[in-house]
Parts: sequence; C-alpha cells; structure tokens
Amino acid sequence: MRLFTDHPREVGETYGEHFFMASSFGVPMIMAGFACLLHGFFPFLFEKTGSNLVRKLYGRMVTHRVKEKAGKSPEVELEWCI
Repeated sequence: MRLFTDHPREVGETYGEHFFMASSFGVPMIMAGFACLLHGFFPFLFEKTGSNLVRKLYGRMVTHRVKEKAGKSPEVELEWCI
C-alpha cells in the first residue's frame, strides 16, 4: 500500500488528489504530443503548442507543487515525475 501513498504524501496530497493532479498534467501532455507529431508532418500547424504547454505546466508545477525544504531552493525539489 505504501507504494501508492508515499509519494502523494511527500507532495502533500492524498492518493486521489495526486491522481487528478497527475492527470491534469498527463492528458494535456498527450494531446500536445499528438500536436507535435502533426507539426512534424505539417510545420505550419501547431507551431507553438508544445513549447506553450511546457511553459504553462512548468509554471503550475513551480507555483502549486514545489514544496520548499529548509536550506533548499524550489528548483532542487522540482520533480518531473509526478
């Protein structure tokens, strides 16, 4: 059971909250991934979709998810694996 609860607890969430937060990152990433694939074939489509999403999600993660620990900057605590 700890496999399912340790990490969510570390970031201050329940398992359910963590699932919804991770999904709110994962689903847009999948959609932007498809847009990037299409952009590869049709360079005039979705020119900024991927980079815009990365900036938006990074901003959300830094603003809402990073927990400062004593003596460490928020960047040190940023985890890309939600």
